[in-house]
Amino acid sequence: MSSTLSAASVESLPESTEQKKPLKPCCACPETKKVRDACIIEKGEENCGGLIEAHKDCMRALGFKI
Repeated sequence: MSSTLSAASVESLPESTEQKKPLKPCCACPETKKVRDACIIEKGEENCGGLIEAHKDCMRALGFKI
């Protein structure tokens, strides 16, 4: 019975260590990043200011300094 408890404890460790890893800028705000990138490719950066700003706002909300 104690081995079951030990296994459960070990299984929960990776989850807690994953939560402590800081979020990388490349992985933050995938929703706004995807539409921003698609717009830039299709229309050019100068025509996507609103989407670029929305992505920056999302990044700032997560604590990134942009």
